[in-house]
Amino acid sequence: MNRRTLLLGLSGAAVIAVAGGWIATRQGAGQTGFAVPAMAEDAPAAELLPDVPLGSPDAPVTLIEYASYTCPHCAHFHDEVFGALKRDYIDTGKVKFIHREVYFDKFGLWAGLIAQCGGTMKYYGIVDMLYGTQKDWIGDGKEQTISDNLRKIGLKAGLTNEQLDTCLKDQKRAEAMVTTFQKHATDDQIEGTPTLIINGEKYSNMSYEELKKILDAKLAG
Repeated sequence: MNRRTLLLGLSGAAVIAVAGGWIATRQGAGQTGFAVPAMAEDAPAAELLPDVPLGSPDAPVTLIEYASYTCPHCAHFHDEVFGALKRDYIDTGKVKFIHREVYFDKFGLWAGLIAQCGGTMKYYGIVDMLYGTQKDWIGDGKEQTISDNLRKIGLKAGLTNEQLDTCLKDQKRAEAMVTTFQKHATDDQIEGTPTLIINGEKYSNMSYEELKKILDAKLAG
């Protein structure tokens, strides 16, 4: 197991005044593990951002995915599982899907700022682009490379340079994103990505065949 510390940092591309960081470890079983830092008891209350649901609000099954834009296992889930999940369950009104962002590092947070920049209408389209081209936009791992590549994704999604500049410099939004991540991940005891919460029950990463069995059982029950 390779172990590394990934800390939220400061960058000219996104000015983020957020204290603390978290530990991420590359694990087996198709997950990336991490530990969420505890929020200080005297920390000021910060805004919690609402979820962005996909699918029918009246679907009998709710599936929440915790995922990081810089997690290879999460990209694999979206490449190999999400398309069939959307076709067979979300688009048919059986499952309401919610994607919750996890931030291992500043690059994942930058990607989240881009994904949320277009509002709810563009959100899942940009999410798909980020996971589908993960290796490309991470590139050589250098800050400038990643910043430039994320901007290209935003432009391809129909955002303007002015919109992207505003979003990437939105310190209040970035703080709210991290606070929301910490609150949800702590409440749901999330320890790795991707993690799925299906009607309140927690599951690790899995194949589409395994997921289908669980969903069908939930729908039948």
